[in-house]
Amino acid sequence: MKAQILTHLNNPTQLEKLYRQDKSGFKHAFNSIYPEIKDPMLAAYWNERLNYVSEESSWGTRNDLVFAIILAIVAGTIAKFPAFFSLNEDFFYQRNIGFIVFPALTIYFAWRNKLAIAKIGFLAVLMIAALVFINLLPDAKQSDTLILSCAHLILFLWSILGISYVGGIQNDSDKRLGFLKYNGDLVVMTTLILIAGAIMSGITIGLFSLIGFNIAEKYMQNVGVFGLAAAPIIGTYLTQVNPQLVGKVSPVIAKIFSPLVLVMLVVYIGAIVYAGKDPYNNREFLLIFNGLLVGVMAIIFFSIAGTPAAARSRAEIVMLLALSLVTIVVNSIALSAIVFRISEWGLTPNRAAVLGSNILILINLLLVTVHLFKVIAKKSELAAVAKSIGWYLPIYAIWTIIVTFLFPFLFGFK
Repeated sequence: MKAQILTHLNNPTQLEKLYRQDKSGFKHAFNSIYPEIKDPMLAAYWNERLNYVSEESSWGTRNDLVFAIILAIVAGTIAKFPAFFSLNEDFFYQRNIGFIVFPALTIYFAWRNKLAIAKIGFLAVLMIAALVFINLLPDAKQSDTLILSCAHLILFLWSILGISYVGGIQNDSDKRLGFLKYNGDLVVMTTLILIAGAIMSGITIGLFSLIGFNIAEKYMQNVGVFGLAAAPIIGTYLTQVNPQLVGKVSPVIAKIFSPLVLVMLVVYIGAIVYAGKDPYNNREFLLIFNGLLVGVMAIIFFSIAGTPAAARSRAEIVMLLALSLVTIVVNSIALSAIVFRISEWGLTPNRAAVLGSNILILINLLLVTVHLFKVIAKKSELAAVAKSIGWYLPIYAIWTIIVTFLFPFLFGFK
């Protein structure tokens, strides 16, 4: 898309055609090459057109709103299946919690992007196959492979959502980064909705208690469950029809927390050495260490995906590079601890899953760090960093498939 925009820069008709073919992709591509455009008048025109922010919020079209509400109701209904059909709650929610929200979000973007029937059918087959597979796994009370499969199934469904958001299986780094940015915006919007819902629920329950009605249990079993299921869907709808609502919030949050996390990691590593603690013989410590690693990776990714390259200062890039280097140190410690535990006590499903995840994250971090070094040395553009992140996302999807669908058989459902 970037090359096409630069090629037709002096042809307004062709630019308009490119824009109408893929508005979101055109906007991402234009913002990334905006500093390179020599014609200030043309650049200013498209910049204003693409990045104009309305001061008023919008509810979108009536059809959009109705469709989102229907999907929210469907998600809430699925969440209530155990109550409606007398199902075992532990069995249902452990295996099917991802199917409450992700199919609805996938349908929403398939509808919004007007995906071809063949692509919709492909996504449907993937989800149905996953649904059948996870519910046919043996109901073992102590099964690491079952827990791993259920946990990674959520990531697999998230990958399917990404395919729907991007518009198919295609190598488009801009759209993949757009998907990451959408996730950051969705976290912010959903959190705000849940906070507002919690306040309203507290007031409602309190008011009824004043007149002698204790509705807390029934309220949470019905309204609360529907609200939790609907929040991500309504949050998605609001971020799509009103990108200005939180479009600038998630990058700001990432900018604020990036230096704080960097300082925290440096201090934490020093504290580990001082306290004599290590993840080599402490399983819980290793789990927390890996959770920290994933969180820091998310901050790095959202920092790069959330802000256009032109808006980044050199100081921010240096800080991201430092954060990446420190995270590589954290990853190396975690990876060495996993290898040590495997050599001492053998290979288990959990250790294999964590080992594979850490290797993938380390490779991704190294790619990002190398590109950031090149940006600092003025041998590359920040867009190359973003492209490396977008290119690598399918690798994680492949790993989730391996853990979800192959680990139970490889380890004998243990």
